[in-house]
Amino acid sequence: MSRKLHLAAAALALATALGLPAAALAHGVAEPRHGGVVQAAGDLSFELAATADGAAIFVDDHGKALPPAGFGGRLTVLHAGQSREAALQVAGDRLLARGLALTPGARAVAVVTTARGQTLTLRFVVR
Repeated sequence: MSRKLHLAAAALALATALGLPAAALAHGVAEPRHGGVVQAAGDLSFELAATADGAAIFVDDHGKALPPAGFGGRLTVLHAGQSREAALQVAGDRLLARGLALTPGARAVAVVTTARGQTLTLRFVVR
């Protein structure tokens, strides 16, 4: 087995063991543009970032910003044994969960519904 093929097989095995979707390997996860953390789902990348109004999720499609018109959902933030939740609402170029604070070490789960009605679940660890 060639070295490249061996490395690719090892990466796929690791991704499978960690439960990462194959699409994340194929397209890669976008780099954060807003100081947050990024997760991929299908062909889309979602960046969770703190804002003055709360927590925001920015959507990218293959490296290009995707306006979230028609998107919605809920964001739950878990930290120090406490859970807070807020609706995700379109606010210009982002989905905004007003009033939620993101602190380092917090875990967040976003359930996002796309404009096409597809429901995606994203898990983040805030840095």
